[in-house]
Amino acid sequence: MSSQTARAGNASTISTDAAAPPRRIGLGIFSILAGVVGWYAAFELLTERIRELINPSYVPGCNVNILVQCGKNMESWQGSLFGFTNPILGVAGWMAVILMGVALVAGVRFPRWWWRVYLLGVTLAFVFVVWLISQSLFVLGTLCPWCMVTWVATIPAFWYTLGHVGREGMLGSGERVRAFFSGLYSWAWVIAILCFAIIAFLAQLQLQWIPRAFL
Repeated sequence: MSSQTARAGNASTISTDAAAPPRRIGLGIFSILAGVVGWYAAFELLTERIRELINPSYVPGCNVNILVQCGKNMESWQGSLFGFTNPILGVAGWMAVILMGVALVAGVRFPRWWWRVYLLGVTLAFVFVVWLISQSLFVLGTLCPWCMVTWVATIPAFWYTLGHVGREGMLGSGERVRAFFSGLYSWAWVIAILCFAIIAFLAQLQLQWIPRAFL
């Protein structure tokens, strides 16, 4: 009885033993790369915002022209939705993604509840980014350079994470469900490119960015 209890306890904890499933090297490497890119973008936005607060006359280095700029985004209420500047969320959140990637490359096995919580966090980040994109395009009328770098990291991170969690049977154990998410994972890069194309198309319709971005 005690041995069965021990085995059940080990199954619900994080481990790196020989019984762990094959390492998710690809997802781990991608998570590290996306995390580093997203973290750097958030860090740059945070430092620019701090410089603005210290020196009100400071012009952010990411202000290229009236269309391509980050100053208007940072100074808006959308840029501090929770009472503090949004990049703080990015600096903390992307660090979690980097650590997750390192753990996957190292072969750490996470329990199902961990993956579901992680997916929830990535999904909330994705939803938040989609909302920020809508605000940037249709309300503020700007294309924030470092914000766009964050979009590029967040969108594929969401699709890859969703595909992985689903193909592992954590969103349903049926063969069709797992096959669907396995296909989603394989084509996540295509879905991400389609998302970028839709954003570019909407930006062109709303902001006419192609001729204006280089003026």
